[in-house]
Amino acid sequence: MSIRVPLGKPVALLSVRSRSVKKQMFMCKLYAFLSAIFAALTAVFAKAGVRDVDSDLATAIRTTIILLLTWGIVIFGCHFSEVKDVSRNTWVFLIFSGLSTGLSWLFYFKAIQLGDVSSVAPIDKLSVVITILLAFLFLHEQPSLKVVIGAVLIDRKSTRLNSSH
Repeated sequence: MSIRVPLGKPVALLSVRSRSVKKQMFMCKLYAFLSAIFAALTAVFAKAGVRDVDSDLATAIRTTIILLLTWGIVIFGCHFSEVKDVSRNTWVFLIFSGLSTGLSWLFYFKAIQLGDVSSVAPIDKLSVVITILLAFLFLHEQPSLKVVIGAVLIDRKSTRLNSSH
């Protein structure tokens, strides 16, 4: 499909694209903010949930809820038929991502069962620093100076907050 733009009107097309990019960036930041809120709620609810049960069992129960929620979204969003179109390469990386997520949750639940969420959460946030480093090394992303400074501050604050414990 091609879009015909009358001569002398290229600014209108750029303006539409610019608005589209701005909207996409706004939505990206909104989703990231919502993710942070729900991650914080997850930590507090998880701590309350692992008080009287093995942390591995708590992780399995939580994972079952996530499984039901996400497949429900896929099915009701009419995306189930797209499973057959997922490439082998995508499957491999999604499997590795799933294994990493599972191990992360198992270790996180064990940590909050043994200690305070307020001590575990800052260490867990070092994942931000590690993610930036891995994205640079393996995805060849070029972090801005602001991102690098932010990562250094997260690293320093995360390790300093827990140095007295």
